[in-house]
Amino acid sequence: MSDTTRTQLDLELARLEKRIEELMASIENLREENRALRQRHETLTTDRATLLQKNEQVRARVEAMIGRLKTLEHGA
Repeated sequence: MSDTTRTQLDLELARLEKRIEELMASIENLREENRALRQRHETLTTDRATLLQKNEQVRARVEAMIGRLKTLEHGA
């Protein structure tokens, strides 16, 4: 194999090695972003469930107050 061919192959291998390292870094970044997004999704899902529960409690309390007000209105 000639020196020129060997040099070209070495350059190509170096280029491929650099590209692989870049891809591996991208994969790691995507994994971290995915983990963070999954955690955020879980937090938001929990927050949503809590808010729905609180909303239901408030709705029940308002309905109870309306019922008491109607009773007082009819009693007076």
